[in-house]
Amino acid sequence: MITSANQYPVHMLFSHDGNILYRVPAYQREYSWQKAQWEDLFEDLIEADGAHFLGTIITLDQTTDSLEGNILQVIDGQQRLTTLTLLLAAVHSVLKEHIDTLDDDTRTDVTNLGRQLVRKADGQLRVTPQQQGQNLADYRKVLEDASLPIQGEWRPYYPSRRIAKCYQFFRSAIVKLAETDGVTEPKAALQVHEAAMKAVIVKIVVASHADAFVLFESLNNRGMPLSPVDLIKNHLLAQSEKKGVMDVDEAFRHWNEMLNSLGDNYAIQERFLRHYFNAFKAELPDVANATVATKSNLIRIYETVLGQELGSVVAALVAASKVYGRINCVLELDRPTALDRAFQGLMRAQGAPSYVLLMWLMSKREELELTDSHIEDVVHQLVSFFVRRNLTGYPQTYALAKLFMDTIDAVREARGEGVVVAVRQRLVDASASDKDFRARLTGRIYEESTDVARFILATLAEDAMTKETEVDLWRQEKNHFVWTIEHILPQGENLPAAWQEMLGGGQLAGRVQEEQRHRLGNLTITAYNSNLGNKSFVEKRDRRDSKGRPIGYRNGLSLNAELSTKERWTAQDIDERTDQLADQVIKRFPLM
Repeated sequence: MITSANQYPVHMLFSHDGNILYRVPAYQREYSWQKAQWEDLFEDLIEADGAHFLGTIITLDQTTDSLEGNILQVIDGQQRLTTLTLLLAAVHSVLKEHIDTLDDDTRTDVTNLGRQLVRKADGQLRVTPQQQGQNLADYRKVLEDASLPIQGEWRPYYPSRRIAKCYQFFRSAIVKLAETDGVTEPKAALQVHEAAMKAVIVKIVVASHADAFVLFESLNNRGMPLSPVDLIKNHLLAQSEKKGVMDVDEAFRHWNEMLNSLGDNYAIQERFLRHYFNAFKAELPDVANATVATKSNLIRIYETVLGQELGSVVAALVAASKVYGRINCVLELDRPTALDRAFQGLMRAQGAPSYVLLMWLMSKREELELTDSHIEDVVHQLVSFFVRRNLTGYPQTYALAKLFMDTIDAVREARGEGVVVAVRQRLVDASASDKDFRARLTGRIYEESTDVARFILATLAEDAMTKETEVDLWRQEKNHFVWTIEHILPQGENLPAAWQEMLGGGQLAGRVQEEQRHRLGNLTITAYNSNLGNKSFVEKRDRRDSKGRPIGYRNGLSLNAELSTKERWTAQDIDERTDQLADQVIKRFPLM
């Protein structure tokens, strides 16, 4: 398994007259260390009493031509090696800027340092990062900036990406060290150089990718912990070579194709892997004590599944990921279909637990004789289900996975409209009653669930829009909705005098505010919440912006039509509007 395992000082690991080159394979994730890790490395080196231990790297000997030198593929340790060479590049840069002030011996050290980063014989990089996220291009540009014999290329946003930032951090750290210690910049750079050169790393060389990934998972002592998704990927790559089903590069291409369909959100990737097993469990190898895939058993599940049917499972994962990405609205479509718009509505209703069912239906749609219209009907039922479920809390979260897995089992033999009917019946049986739903709708809905309240208000407003009055109520700026919930009767303390007078004054006004402020009838949505605030009802109703455009309750939004004609806003008004809106919501989100 392990060909060799030895401890080396950095000056031997990157010997200036050696032939060893370290290459990071394409399947490794991009450079991810940040300022906290850079600071730790720099301080550990400077403050070390003796040689600082930098940890372990795992490499695979990929040498095919002795004339090219020894090529070691870095399976673990790429973050550490990349950061270390960026530190050395910063040292080289500072020393080159002051080369005329250095003595001959130090100039030789600078020359040798350059050869530790770029091999003298052929100008190859001593460490070659992978290309994701512009890593390799940025790395070459950094070395060029550091006065090394490398031709780099400036690409858009280069200074704002991590490799460039890391290099600039170490440059600044050396300058600050000089100022703190009261020495010249070259002397500070040489101090950092000496500390880095005598630091030690354990280099492990293994015989195969499979051995590398097994060892990788057992050590996993990196600065950036691996996620279950990373560990499953590593297991796939190891098993692909071990079983001879496909080579590592091909396995990585399949894995990357899957992730491209799912987007770069880790939560979506991890949820997809859980949902895939739960949806297709009947067609997959049996996994002991795994009736449902969870975060805690996900790695064990895929170790078993990939260990038995790697080739077919990988192909199926890739196909299912395309379906899942569509359901999850990963890509913003220029011309979405009615079904895509339905998926978007379900996502906004926080219906992700049902994606397991939809992925199965979409994947089996030909066999089940399902049209877009059939699936759209199912999605609308799910939206109604989740609006009710997320407000009432019934069924409980832990029961949702089983509900949708059981629904898959219940519709296996159905076809076409029969599938829609069977799904509807399952949802009706599991959902809260209209009575319970109405009780929550007429209660303090804002306290129960702000998200559900906003979804309901936005949906009711959208339903009444025409092409001429259409407004995007879901637009976000800096990850926050532009259109937010507005309390008509202000929710905050220190109720203004105009409101107190309208509500009966004194303790009565305070009691009305406490009882009514968070009810559905007292809520609307606006893009100008900060402009309305604690103002009187009439001021809120008639508010205009600097160009004279209405931004209060006379803004043309159907949800505010009743408000635009009111002169007062009392407890009775809130009661009446709450009942009216509750009727609309129950009709809009039926289960029948």
